[in-house]
Amino acid sequence: MNAAAGQSDVGARLGFTPGMVVQELGWDEDTDDELRIAIEDAIDAEMVDEVVEAVDVVVLWWRDDDGDLTDALVDSLTDLSPTGDVWLFTPKVGRDGYVDEADIIEAAATAGLAATSTQQVSEDWSARKLVRPKGGRR
Repeated sequence: MNAAAGQSDVGARLGFTPGMVVQELGWDEDTDDELRIAIEDAIDAEMVDEVVEAVDVVVLWWRDDDGDLTDALVDSLTDLSPTGDVWLFTPKVGRDGYVDEADIIEAAATAGLAATSTQQVSEDWSARKLVRPKGGRR
């Protein structure tokens, strides 16, 4: 699979579907615009930063020097529907801002989330799906 083909279907591969409301947090100049567009194409809408309703998914861009990941994950749950998920996008190993896997798992657990699948979503970014444990979903 070439990079362009992988980029264009990444939204669907991550489970984004038309009509989903997706909140984007942590955007900065280094985020992957092609990846953002792929997600917006998959949901057939723009991602939102300010929310007026519960969201289906939170996309959180995070780098090692952004602060406290646990606090950011707790904050990401504010507008998330009870059945929603968080996709945590972090720089890949060897890239500026790389976040150690153990730190992600610890922060997720402290925030009341379970870390599940990891996807390679672009040349510079990995995505980790974080969900509420089944007993915590309503």
